[in-house]
Amino acid sequence: MKECMVRLIYCEMLGYESSFGYIHAIKLAQQGNLLEKRVGYLAVSLFLHENHELLLLLVNTVVKDLQSTNLVEVCMALTIVSQIFPREMIPAVLPLIEDKLQHSKEIIRRKAVQALYKFYLIAPNQVQHIHDKFRKALCDRDAGVMAASLHIYLQMIKENPSGYKDLTGSFVTILKQVVGGKLPIDFNYHSVPAPWLQIQLLRILGLLGKDDPRTSELMYDVLDESLRRAEINHNITYAILFECVQTIYTIYPKSELLEKAAKCIGKFVLSPKINLKYLGLKALTYVIQQDPNLALQHQMTIIECLDHPDPIIKRETLELLYRITNGQNVIVIVQKMLDYLKESKEEYAIINLVGKVAELAEKYAPDNEWFIQTMNAVFSVGGDVVHPDIPNNFLRLLAEGFDDGKEDDQLQMYAVQSYLALLEEEDALYPQKFLQVMSWVLGEYSSLVTDVDPEVILTKLHSLLKKTFVTSETKAWIMAAVTKIASRTSCSKTVDKLIQEFSNSLDTCMRQYAFELKHLCEDKALMKNLLPFDASCNDMVVDASLSFLDGFVAEGLGRGAAPYKPHHQRQEEKLSQEKALNFEPYGLSFVSSVSSSGVTGRQSPTGLSFGSDTSGNSAETGHKETNTLKLEGVRKLWGKEGYLPKKENKVGRENEPQTLSCGSLLAGQVGESPALPSDQVASLSEEDKEKQQLASTLFIGLGSNAGVSLMGKVDATTQKFKRKSKINETQSSEEVSDFQISAASDFGPLLDTVPINMEDCEGNTHTRLRKSSLCSSDIVEDNLAFETPQSLKKSGLDERLSDSRLSQSSLFADSNIEIFQPSPSAQCEGAGKTPLVPSLPEELEDLTHSEVLELCQSDALALHLCKVWTDDSLLLTVFVSNKTTSALHAVNLVFEEAEYFQILESPTYQFPVIEAQSVERCQKCVWMDKICTQGILSASVHCQSEMETRLQFSITLSLLDFIRPMEMTTEDFGKLWLSLSNDVKQNIKMSSSQDSLSAALNTLQQKLKLHLVDTIGNEGILACQLLPSVPCLLHCRTHSGMLALWFRSPCSALPDGLLYQCQKVMEES
Repeated sequence: MKECMVRLIYCEMLGYESSFGYIHAIKLAQQGNLLEKRVGYLAVSLFLHENHELLLLLVNTVVKDLQSTNLVEVCMALTIVSQIFPREMIPAVLPLIEDKLQHSKEIIRRKAVQALYKFYLIAPNQVQHIHDKFRKALCDRDAGVMAASLHIYLQMIKENPSGYKDLTGSFVTILKQVVGGKLPIDFNYHSVPAPWLQIQLLRILGLLGKDDPRTSELMYDVLDESLRRAEINHNITYAILFECVQTIYTIYPKSELLEKAAKCIGKFVLSPKINLKYLGLKALTYVIQQDPNLALQHQMTIIECLDHPDPIIKRETLELLYRITNGQNVIVIVQKMLDYLKESKEEYAIINLVGKVAELAEKYAPDNEWFIQTMNAVFSVGGDVVHPDIPNNFLRLLAEGFDDGKEDDQLQMYAVQSYLALLEEEDALYPQKFLQVMSWVLGEYSSLVTDVDPEVILTKLHSLLKKTFVTSETKAWIMAAVTKIASRTSCSKTVDKLIQEFSNSLDTCMRQYAFELKHLCEDKALMKNLLPFDASCNDMVVDASLSFLDGFVAEGLGRGAAPYKPHHQRQEEKLSQEKALNFEPYGLSFVSSVSSSGVTGRQSPTGLSFGSDTSGNSAETGHKETNTLKLEGVRKLWGKEGYLPKKENKVGRENEPQTLSCGSLLAGQVGESPALPSDQVASLSEEDKEKQQLASTLFIGLGSNAGVSLMGKVDATTQKFKRKSKINETQSSEEVSDFQISAASDFGPLLDTVPINMEDCEGNTHTRLRKSSLCSSDIVEDNLAFETPQSLKKSGLDERLSDSRLSQSSLFADSNIEIFQPSPSAQCEGAGKTPLVPSLPEELEDLTHSEVLELCQSDALALHLCKVWTDDSLLLTVFVSNKTTSALHAVNLVFEEAEYFQILESPTYQFPVIEAQSVERCQKCVWMDKICTQGILSASVHCQSEMETRLQFSITLSLLDFIRPMEMTTEDFGKLWLSLSNDVKQNIKMSSSQDSLSAALNTLQQKLKLHLVDTIGNEGILACQLLPSVPCLLHCRTHSGMLALWFRSPCSALPDGLLYQCQKVMEES
């Protein structure tokens, strides 16, 4: 069987389908000896994908091998888990893999970390409770385990860099030891110490040091050392240098490092090696926004790269030009991009560049004619592969208009004239999307052109309808245009002819359009009311509930039609009828009994049966299987011109690059701008003169004194097209400081050990959650409005960093390497105490509330906070104390707009006067709009007395601050359970203090503010709600020391958040 499996693997590698052998691969992994088991696991990893149904048969085998005393079996099980293990099966093996982090063998620990990294990528909420163990892996004595943990940290820091600032010193020390060659020689690659480890650490440091002077200061020395030690002439060293340059330009800048990085970029760009030149262009594209003068120093090289034979070099050069585009050079740069598009055959390159050209044309267009002609070229060259947003945005821009109404009409008129001229060309083939744009513009604005008879336009559109290459969708656009034009003409022979032709069409849609046009033409008054001129941006009232169909629905139900069922309910019934597999472990399966409900799928845990445990919001997708030979990714060796690699080698020998040492990259000087004296210019060849002239037009506006308008930066010049507010759109661009970076992106990794400073906390921004009814899952789901986070800008406050340093003990098994331990969380620095002690009023003292905590203070003011948990909101009580001997007037308290939170009243409050040595208070009710585990609400206090005083502070808010018990009966619980579609399941180990269900339920009830609905044997049901009225139901069951949790809610993010809180509470207790 082993030999047969090897041959099956070979067949799959050749592209032939061999699914008949998949089951035998699983049997071989289950029953064979070590060698056969290894081949079986290998075959399974190559044959199956993560959602394959046969993987269920492998779960017990993996669990058994993880518990084996044979190291080889454990390694094979960990390898298969880190490759194709599906997320539904993670709870079955997660406790076993956690235990392997303490294994005595480093290879087991390393593979366990890799498996957890896989789990974090596919189900981050299921491994949030073991983040402390990730830190232990970072401190492991084996360098391989430490290196494996960096993958997890890189991913977590990308999502939440502010939560791991305390580890900056640890990462810096690791990089110093790696660069210093203190790792075992096994980690070296071409005499370069652990290059991939260096690259990972540099990326992590770049994320941690961005816009943070204090954190960046810790990195300067090790970055300088990394640049200095890169002296080996090898590609991997160039990769390290490139990563160093990116990190230096990402973190808070230091002039000395920037100069060295610029020299590196210069040597890369000037190198004859294609790989190094590409790296130089890539780095130059990355840093051009911070240092636009760097492009001036290499402008002639960039010009030469535009004509480089390598398309990758040419494409990267165009990307660089896109970054330096402004109003003065946009015409030349866009023309270069269009020239490349006409030659390119790659779909990806076309889609990418077409989007950039459209963006530049809209932002920097010098006049209407150029804008329309450029967009016509975009639609012609891009074809039907252009992104749908490009034509939509173009039509929206034409419809909404600009600041000047006269210029608005001129643009629309020129668009009509250009499209009429294009349609004059016979036998011209235009892409379908371009024809749709033409049809819409002609239908809306053809009446602006008074010198063209509408009958002529209708004739051209009619001729388009007869073209065979025009699709049904495009014909619908053309018919809509004909209808609009017909509404503005008294009578038309072309319209009558069109109606007669298509009334008998075999195309049902065209026949319907023809009948609609016929009836509208019979009533011109109705036609004009339905199709007013230039009304595309007018607001429309839409009956979203389709109430006009109520009579039709009632009539159908009266005749015995089946009532409507939501999508998730139909899916559950389908899964139940197909006898879907139960993914719940046998020991934790729920009790089945006869159901009294008509729903046959997922049902209430209160004594009702369970047809399927598959989540309602998850879908499995299988691979397409085909009998043809799969040749994707196979290199083409033969073509019409013969053996292709031989011809490439000939070209390579003609352009043989010279070797370049990395030491010279740092030692060389970057040349100044290649502007030449007039006598030297006269001696230049014609080709050089053309390049000089092209450079002068491409790089105009990039001088140090010029008003540069780079992509991604604020444009100092006036933008050509500014949209008028014809539609009711509200856009806000509030400034949010760096310390408001979200502590969790929806549900990012949160560490209890992260130091939190009450003065300089990292924050969250939150959106609006509207009121909804308790039992309507559809309304609750629809009312969750998620908005785009506001742009983050630099704050004047410096984040406080913990003094994380490494100990002097040994890190790895090698005696010459130091061990490090991250320091414990830094405590908040104590500010000076004020004698003014605020207290809650009597009406709030009886409510559940927190202690009065100090937020921040200055010489004049002191701020304190107390949280009060009312039944319908979180009440924040802010106390403002006047420490001076004179009264303070007009003291303003302003809460900044947040993404995840909503202040119910006005976010501002003014104290008219605060007497000397007295305390005033302000109360604000807060709701959570978008679900997050923990976030921060930022605010500031400002007053103007003898001298201006401004204090900024942040308030840490948790999901539990907005959770309230939800009282209901067992019957109501069962009905509501059936109506909810989003669920999450997890098994949690119970501690010795929680050996009974009642103890576990009591812990959850007290710590999470849940209402205990009922206890049935070894099962319990609880309910809560997220303010104002988003329900969440919990079903618990104990078995063999495990607590099985099952959450359900109309909001998909709420069960994940409460599951994380449950894991945290159960571990703490």
